[in-house]
Amino acid sequence: MSKEELITFEGVVTEVLPDAKFRVELENGHEVIAYTAGKMRKFRIKTIAGDRVTVEMSPYDLDKGRLVFRHKDDRGFSGPRPPARGGGNRRR
Repeated sequence: MSKEELITFEGVVTEVLPDAKFRVELENGHEVIAYTAGKMRKFRIKTIAGDRVTVEMSPYDLDKGRLVFRHKDDRGFSGPRPPARGGGNRRR
């Protein structure tokens, strides 16, 4: 199957399941089970219940999907990072 055949939906994670799977309610009201995509696992992008996500699905199985993106919301701290404390290679 090629990437052109995938369908993309946005939804909200309603439940975190074992084995890095999630129950996601799509915008159209349909619920699917989605697993974390490899890139998200590689870069350790954590997903929790309530996160807005993008899910890719095959047109042949509309009950399963792959989480490919976690949208940034106003849920967390998004201001500038505080300066690093101590350590470093400072010259005196």
